[in-house]
Amino acid sequence: MSALKALHWRSIGPFRGGRAVAVAGHPTDRLVFYQGSTGGGVWKTVDGGYRWTNVTDGYVGTGSVGAIAVAESNPDIVYVGMGETCLRGNLSHGDGVYRSPDGGRTWTRLGLEETRHIGRIRVHPRSPDVVYVAALGHAWGPNPERGVYRSRDGGKTWDKVLFVNDETGAVDLVIHPADPRTLYATTWQARRYPWGQRMAGPGSGIYKSTDGGDTWREITRNPGLPTGTNRGRIGIALSPARPERVWVVMSAEGEQSGVYRSDDGGITWRLTSDRFELTERPFYYNHIVADPRDPETVYVLATQLWKSSDGGASYQTVATPHGDNHDLWIDPRDPLRIAEANDGGATVSFDGGKSWSTLLNQPTAQLYHVAADNGFPYRVYANQQDNTTISVPSRSDYGGIGASEWYTVGGHEDGYTVVRPDDPNIVYSGDHYWLTRYDHRTHQVKYISPWNEIYWGWGARDLKYRFQWVFPVVVSPHRPNVLYATSQYVHRSGDEGDSWEIISPDLTRADPKTLEPTPSWGESEDTGPYWGPLRRENTGIEWYATIFAFAESPVRADVLWAGSDDGLIHVSRDGGKHWENVTPPELGEFALVSIVEASPHDAASAYVAATRYKL
Repeated sequence: MSALKALHWRSIGPFRGGRAVAVAGHPTDRLVFYQGSTGGGVWKTVDGGYRWTNVTDGYVGTGSVGAIAVAESNPDIVYVGMGETCLRGNLSHGDGVYRSPDGGRTWTRLGLEETRHIGRIRVHPRSPDVVYVAALGHAWGPNPERGVYRSRDGGKTWDKVLFVNDETGAVDLVIHPADPRTLYATTWQARRYPWGQRMAGPGSGIYKSTDGGDTWREITRNPGLPTGTNRGRIGIALSPARPERVWVVMSAEGEQSGVYRSDDGGITWRLTSDRFELTERPFYYNHIVADPRDPETVYVLATQLWKSSDGGASYQTVATPHGDNHDLWIDPRDPLRIAEANDGGATVSFDGGKSWSTLLNQPTAQLYHVAADNGFPYRVYANQQDNTTISVPSRSDYGGIGASEWYTVGGHEDGYTVVRPDDPNIVYSGDHYWLTRYDHRTHQVKYISPWNEIYWGWGARDLKYRFQWVFPVVVSPHRPNVLYATSQYVHRSGDEGDSWEIISPDLTRADPKTLEPTPSWGESEDTGPYWGPLRRENTGIEWYATIFAFAESPVRADVLWAGSDDGLIHVSRDGGKHWENVTPPELGEFALVSIVEASPHDAASAYVAATRYKL
């Protein structure tokens, strides 16, 4: 044990940014910015984005950050809300609100742990102790700790000042800069299930307070806004240059989704644009930010960053270093100084978005699974969320690990990457429902998927093979030319993926209630308890009743273990000819079997990691 205590962790990279959904800048120090990553806490730069340093390690209890606010009247005071509100199927929750009194050097937790996912924090422009929190609440079920919270003593105590119901939380919030007693908030009725998502409902709405949050009135049905019952996520912005001008971006029933503008403080509204790209994937985006100096300029954040300079009528893209844009902070004194958060990290611009700081300086990548080869020195492999596969060396001969020593190995953002044990040049990698074989000698990527039909947008019931977003890929430890991949079946190839056979029956529950029919874009009717209403998302994360974990015993060939995302564990002792259900009764229905690890000592033993938090 004394030898083990002498070991220390060291970062081997990659120094490539991962998902970030929150940014904020210092109001007077032009080089200071903060970012909130979705897995690595809060990071700070004091040199305009040249370097980023983590400032919350050792203080926060969870890693996912949903909101950041710097007090304008005292910039040393920073508030952070944990848990993002871009409700992916593989998101992490937070543990409340934190406050730093010294620019991020130290932090204190302020409670609100059960809010779980916080979309926005706003601080009174003249009083750093008056702070508001828009809390969405639990992603996977109802809870009463949703809504807008207010503190008047720097977070020591909180009052819940706006609450709709235990299925509806608050997601966005703005304060009138000249009259801080005037606030606008938006609420969102949303819920994730292991096999679907409901991202709209009658609880979603727009609220206004003119007494500092003591009372609120709903303005969702004011003239000019959508008239349907169900609404999705709503982003809201107020123009500091003309505070009676309020913007929202929202999804709604029928052909009513788009950007709306009010010029009278929310009394009346009009649709300025129904361009589809502004409201695509509304559960993931629907973010909007107003220019602080020009009342005609507004930004909408989606897959791309969109800018309108004519009051919201037309839009042009602003190039960012990475797509999937979630937050934009604009200096109220200098609109050319901005910070932006996207699925590639946080980036800073001093010329209004013409040029940006790099994303290759922040080790915040979200990696699905990690593998190592048998080379010396060995290399490490992973799939990075919303990026590429990546291989980095375990050590460098150049005194540091730089981007010149990284490379991609086929595949793409999600799933498993595995290396042939007898030849580290051969790498297999999954991506959505595709599978590739990469040869580092030739740099050739070959598609070897068991089934190549494009499935995006389809429901699990309609799929021939249900390959989950992170389906297992396994190389046999006994026959390195044998490759396994899993859908609801176990697929095996004996020729490195050139041909495939199915060696199992459906090893999942395949409960009909978890296999919804094909989602239909623009559908407004409620088609069941687990999907809809409005537009429904399905890129593979929601495909259910799949084999989520798989292993072959390293002790004995043809002993195969399979675990499903709906709570079944099977074993075959004869290479797939026969399968036995060995699910422990204590596991319960619909547990997600995340990992099966076959014992390296005993062919009859295996270890299972399973979760039930999505229930």
